[in-house]
Amino acid sequence: MKILVSNDDGVHAPGIACLANTLAEIADVVTCAPEQNHSGASNSLTLLSPLRIRLNGNGFYSINGTPTDCVHLAINELYPAGEPDLVIAGINEGANLGDDVIYSGTVAAATEGRFLGLPAIAVSLVGDTHYDSAAYYTKQVLAKLQQLTLSHTQVLNVNVPDLPLSQIKGIKLTRLGSRHRAEAMVKGQDPRGKDIYWIGPPGATQDNGDGTDFCAIEQGYVSVTPLNIDLTHHQELQQLEQQWGDELC
Repeated sequence: MKILVSNDDGVHAPGIACLANTLAEIADVVTCAPEQNHSGASNSLTLLSPLRIRLNGNGFYSINGTPTDCVHLAINELYPAGEPDLVIAGINEGANLGDDVIYSGTVAAATEGRFLGLPAIAVSLVGDTHYDSAAYYTKQVLAKLQQLTLSHTQVLNVNVPDLPLSQIKGIKLTRLGSRHRAEAMVKGQDPRGKDIYWIGPPGATQDNGDGTDFCAIEQGYVSVTPLNIDLTHHQELQQLEQQWGDELC
């Protein structure tokens, strides 16, 4: 199996090293990630400046661009003999739960793989310590994935509790929960006395009931959520067609 590994934390992040080294035990792995941290980059592409590929001393490729750039460029340029079988993004430092997936560069890297026709998984650790636990469960999810076929619009979003492997209870299939609105901006001043602003912390959980990814993590389970890339609200589309009917031309 050929696996492309990417992330949004950057090519030197501990999570991507742990993931790539673990997957190298079972697959032919190419690792391509941003030169710098691009957390929160979502699906952005670099369109106004050229991209460059660099081979680092750790054997990983880096690109002066976003997570989406990395996956797009790697699939098109680093696989001259044929595309990889799978794209895995991670292991992200910190959760990608609920509304986080809209902003996540980790999920975006996986999404780009899916846009290019490949199965894709995004993996996040809800913390910054037990990357080995997240790598282990990535292999477990991968084994399950080989037994089924995802539709061309889906990505698996995996979140792993930051616990020793022995303390994780297992895997739960979940839906996305949601958060309250983000907290207020943090205002400060630069050394010249000019106002500066930082994005405030994410809001507290709002929908964290049974069946959500938040709930699974709180109970010590790995959360696996299938994400649908088709953003069309099909039910609303049907309702609009019924309401507008003859008025449409």
